[in-house]
Amino acid sequence: MRIFSGIQPTGAKHLGNFSGGFRQYAATQEQGDAFFCIVDLHSVTVPHDPEDLRARTLDLAALMFATGLDAERSTVFVQSHVTAHAESAWLLGCVATIGELRRMTQFKDKAGKRESVSVGLFTYPVLMAGDILLYQTDIVPIGDDQRQHLELSRDIAERFNSRFGETFTVPRGVYPEAGARIMDLQQPGNKMSTTGGNPQGTIYLLDPPEAVRKKVKTAVTDSGREIIHDPNEKAGISNLIEIMTVATGESIAEVEKRFESSGYGQFKSDVSDAVVALLEPIQARFREIRDDPAELERMLAIGAAKAREASAPTLEKMYERMGFTRPKGV
Repeated sequence: MRIFSGIQPTGAKHLGNFSGGFRQYAATQEQGDAFFCIVDLHSVTVPHDPEDLRARTLDLAALMFATGLDAERSTVFVQSHVTAHAESAWLLGCVATIGELRRMTQFKDKAGKRESVSVGLFTYPVLMAGDILLYQTDIVPIGDDQRQHLELSRDIAERFNSRFGETFTVPRGVYPEAGARIMDLQQPGNKMSTTGGNPQGTIYLLDPPEAVRKKVKTAVTDSGREIIHDPNEKAGISNLIEIMTVATGESIAEVEKRFESSGYGQFKSDVSDAVVALLEPIQARFREIRDDPAELERMLAIGAAKAREASAPTLEKMYERMGFTRPKGV
C-alpha cells in the first residue's frame, strides 16, 4: 500500500497539526510504502520572507522526525526538491476546471481576507492533487479540514483516467476518529490555526509546560459542570475532551467516564498534565535533531532521491498519455 501526505512549513505547528497530521504519519508509516512531504511550494502562495521559509522548512522536518517518523521506513522530503510536483501541477491544471477551484472553501476564506490574491492561492489545490497522484497513492492521512481538497484530487484523477486511460490510483482519505479538528481554546467555534489563529487559544508543539498549563486553565468552557462531549451545546468542554483523547489515546467515552464526577477545574488540570506529558519528549527530540543541521539535510536529500525515483514513472506516463513527444536515447 502506498501512503502520501504533505504539510506546509508555515507558522508554528500546534496540537491540531499533531492530531490531524503528525500522529497519523507515524502510525500509517507502519502500513506500507510511506511518503511524507514538506510542501514548501504551497507556502509561497501568500507573501513570505525567504529566510523564514528556509528556517521553517528545516524546523518542520525536525518536528516530523521528532513526532515519530523514521527515515529508514518513510520517505521524508521537501516538495521543491522534486521537480515532478511542479510539472504535474501544470498538466493537471489543464484537466481541472475553474468551477471546481472556485468552490474551494479555503480559497474563499483566505481570499476574503486579502486585497490582492495570487494565482497560486487559487490553483494550489491542483498542485496538491499532483503531490498525491504522482505516487500512485492509496491512502492520504490528513485532517478533517482537507476533505474538500482530497475530493478534488479524486475527481481530477478519475477525469484524467477517463480521458487519457488508466493512469492514477484514486486515493482515499484517512481521518482521525477523535481529534480530527482541534478547536481554539478561546474561540471553540474556530479550529486551531497555524497562521490565522489566536495565540492564547493555540497550543503550540514547542510551547513550554507553563504556557500549556496557562492556556488550558484559561480555556473557554460552558455552563454546567458535566464533562460531556456535545459539540453543539458544550463546544468548549467537548474540545478539551478531544484534546485529552489526543494526549492519552483514550476514547471520548473513556474520558467522559473517567471524569464523570469531576468539575471543570480538575478536568482542565488533568488535560494540561496530559498535554505536557505528550509534548516533553517530542520537544527534547526536536532540539536534538535541529542541533545537527548537516545530518537533517542529509536525511532530506536521501528522501528527495527516493521521491524522484518513485514519482518519475507516473510523470512520464502523464506526458506520454497526454500526447507529448519525449526525448529518445537521453
